[in-house]
Amino acid sequence: MECLGVSSVQSLQALSALLSNPQEEEEDEDCKNVTACAQMGPGHIGPPPKKDTEVKSTYTKRSSKDIWSEEEVSEDPQYDDLADPRPQPEYEIILKQNVGTEDLFLGLSKKDPSSMCCEAMLVKIKLPDTKATDVFLDVNEKFLDLRTTKYKLGLHLPHPIHSKEGKARFFSDKQELEVTLLMKRPMDFINMQ
Repeated sequence: MECLGVSSVQSLQALSALLSNPQEEEEDEDCKNVTACAQMGPGHIGPPPKKDTEVKSTYTKRSSKDIWSEEEVSEDPQYDDLADPRPQPEYEIILKQNVGTEDLFLGLSKKDPSSMCCEAMLVKIKLPDTKATDVFLDVNEKFLDLRTTKYKLGLHLPHPIHSKEGKARFFSDKQELEVTLLMKRPMDFINMQ
C-alpha cells in the first residue's frame, strides 16, 4: 500500500477548500505536518458539522413501546369485531400451479415447485352444520371475509389476488367451502409463460 505523500495531502486540502464555505475557512497548523494530515479521514473533508441543528423527522414516537402509529396501519377495521362471539372455522390455504408434461419431464417453461410460480390460491374452509344459503362471502385484493350464522372468518391473504376472477364451491357432503382465487404477481409475464 502506498504511503500518503505531500501531493495527496495537497489534493485533500484542495478538495476541502472546494467543499467548504469561504467564510468558515481556517488555517489548520497541524496540516502543515504530513503525518498529522495522514490521519485525516472522510469526515475531515468539507465544512465542520453544525452542532446546534436538530434533525426533524416526520416520525414521532408516542410511547416507548409503540412500534408504529395508527395512521401507518391501513387494515380494514370493520372486520375486527371483538364483540362478535362466533368462532373462526378451520381453514387451509393451498397454492396451485398449472403443470404440464413439458414442465415435468423437459422443464421448458422454467417453472419450479416454489410459490413464485403458483398461479392460484385455494382456500378450503370447513363449515359444519352450515347450508350454502347461509354463507356470505366477500373477497378483496388482500382480504377474505366469510360470515355465516355460526362462524366468522376474516382472513388476510398471503398474496394479492384478482378479486373479480375467483370461484367458490360449497360441498354439502363434506360441509366445506372451496374458494379458488387467481393471484396477482409482479412478474406474471415471466412466471406464467
